[in-house]
Formats: sequence, structure tokens, C-alpha cells
Amino acid sequence: MTSIQTNKVVTITLNPALDLTGSVDALSIGSVSLVSKGSLHAAGKGVNVAKVLSDLGAEVTVTGFLGRDNEELFCQLFEEMNANDQFVRVDGATRINVKLVEQDGRVSDINFPGVDVSEQAIAEFESRLFELAKTHEFFVLAGSLPQGVSPELCATWIEKLHQLGKKVMFDSSRAALAAGLDAHPWLIKPNDEELSEFVGRELNTPEACQQAAQDLADKGIENVVVSLGSKGVMWLGKNEEADASWIYSQPPKMNVVSTVGAGDTLVAGLCWGHVNQWERAQILSFATALSALAVSQVGVGVPNVEDVKELQQQVTLHNPISSNV
Repeated sequence: MTSIQTNKVVTITLNPALDLTGSVDALSIGSVSLVSKGSLHAAGKGVNVAKVLSDLGAEVTVTGFLGRDNEELFCQLFEEMNANDQFVRVDGATRINVKLVEQDGRVSDINFPGVDVSEQAIAEFESRLFELAKTHEFFVLAGSLPQGVSPELCATWIEKLHQLGKKVMFDSSRAALAAGLDAHPWLIKPNDEELSEFVGRELNTPEACQQAAQDLADKGIENVVVSLGSKGVMWLGKNEEADASWIYSQPPKMNVVSTVGAGDTLVAGLCWGHVNQWERAQILSFATALSALAVSQVGVGVPNVEDVKELQQQVTLHNPISSNV
């Protein structure tokens, strides 16, 4: 299938959030922790992906559900990104999530449930989504689900996009991930913890992660990308000969400032490589470098693409990583 227009991407954030981020020396559970600096900004996994894609040069359309009561920071961000805002407005306020970043780079998340989405809002979202499907090939559905949207309903959207021949990159967890895996997403990106949770067993070796990823690929998922944090990224997908094969990337060692948004940045890098129709090795090395750069800075985005290209030269690729796959 040829691209409709290669730089166009739709990001879907069903449960966005305003991220209240605070920096602390060390988090003191059960007592007072003093925040040295803080920020409040529009976020959510799909919104983060959209921000990075926009910085890279993509023409981004953003959609999902957004509370009317506190939409200002989102509207401001979408305007800065020159994004096509197709979010459905709903009654109430978009949730605020708290992220506490310690000096050693550890992040503690306190995530709230989000708005309650009505059947009318769902119908409006579906109308917008499948209208966008007429002119877009790539869709990124990322993050958790709001109240009113069941995992099963979310899975029907993925399945319908799949039936329309669209490439859906799906990044979620828990029940939403479990339901979505049976809906034929084109690419999924669990981290090793999420993968372990889904298969119900510990994954202590690369081979164990490979087998778990293979189990997911057997569901008809073309690309299974497993993030291993600082250890790198494993990707089971089709090579240039259309055969399923593994490729593994090892990022350069970075001075970790914050891991907030690193996974979303990885997804954006994978998406950008695919819309540009790069070869797998180039896609993975770029996405890995992009994610590595993300942990060395505060905030989500790409201040300088040249920095990514420089880091990309330091990414190590191995293919395959195990002879029994």
C-alpha cells in the first residue's frame, strides 16, 4: 500500500492530562518533599508523540477527548505545533497527573482517572476518526482510557482502522493493551515490564523477552517493539525480504536527567522512520537515538535534530540477537 501523504500522522490521545512535574532531591514517602522547580504542561502519551513528530517535520492531526474547563494549555500547544486540532470537547476538566523527578533520575507518577466520556462524545469522535482515515495512513493510539471508553470499544476502533488498511501504532497497558492486541494493531511498543505483565511471567533474559514478543506476533501483529530502557530496544518485524526477523539496538550511555516522555519519543521516532519509508536499521537507530536524547533533557520535544543524528552514529545494532528466533 502506498502512502497517502508521507508526512501526515494522526495521534489519538483518549485520556490526555496536564502534567504537573516537580523536581526533588529525593522523594520522602510519608513526609514533606520540597520541590526545587516545577512546571505544568499539556501532555498525555499521544500528545507527547505529536509534539515530537511536529518537531521532526510531520503534519500532525491530534484527536481524542479534551475537557472544556481547562483546555487553554492544550490549545496553545497545538497552535505552536501547527497541529490540526480534532479533539472532541467534553464536559469537565482534563485530569492533572503528578510526576516527581528525583535527582538520580527516578520518576514517581501519580495518575488520575480522567473525564467521563458520554455516548454522544464517543459518536462524535468516531465520526472524526473515520473521516480522517480517508486521508491518512498512519495512526498512533497511545495512553490510557478515560471513563466511558471500554478496552473492548477501543479495540473495535483499532480493528476497523486495520480493516481499512491503516497502520495503527498502539502503545497502552493493562486491560486496554490486552484487548487491543487482538485487534491487529500494526505496531505495538510495550516495555519489558508491560510485556511481563501481559504474558504473566517474569522476563529475566533477552531470550525470554523474545519468546513473549513472538507470542504477540503470532496474534497477527506485524511489528513488536520491546523497550528495555537503558539496555536498548528489541524489534521483531519484517525485513526487506518480508521475512520476520529480530533487530536489537543499544543506545549510547547518557546522563539521565528525566525519563518522562522517553517511551513516547521512541514511538514518535519509529513512526517518523516509517512515514519516510526508511529501512529497518535506520528507523531503529534513529528512534533509539531520539529516545536517548529525550532522557538527557527536561521536557518533551526535539530542540535540535542534528543532535539526534550525531547520537545515531553511536547506536549499536545487532541482528539477530538470538539464533533460535
